[in-house]
Amino acid sequence: MNRCRNHKACQTAALEQAEAICAAHGVRLTPTRRAVLEEIWSNHEATKAYDLINRLSTQGETVKPPTVYRALDFLLTHGLIHRIESLNAFIGCTHPQQPHKAILMICTECGDIDEIIDSQTHARLHELSQTYNFSLESEIVELRGLCADCRTTRE
Repeated sequence: MNRCRNHKACQTAALEQAEAICAAHGVRLTPTRRAVLEEIWSNHEATKAYDLINRLSTQGETVKPPTVYRALDFLLTHGLIHRIESLNAFIGCTHPQQPHKAILMICTECGDIDEIIDSQTHARLHELSQTYNFSLESEIVELRGLCADCRTTRE
């Protein structure tokens, strides 16, 4: 799915965008927030909060859960990450510079996650909710299946 050729460059670009977005919003990407974001961007798979706590704790002193959860809240608020509801985990946002509602495609085989933006899909969901007099509280769209690489491997 998301097959970046040079993941270090991908991670570096994400961190640079995060710095720019924080500066534009007049907030700080503190060392803790940056460390959490770096860990989330260490791959294109979902990362659970307690995995973050364990990984960050091995880099020195023990990191307490509230510290990581506050950093996650900050990163979510500023659109730098997405929460994957079905996995209770997080993934880096690939389009943080533009406000959007993401559609997450989750490979059930390799765990890679791709983020796409499709405003027509979200507009259609709004139409459907209005048609059925349904009040949307969340617009998280998660699709589960096989990425092209894993599908090819299975065939």
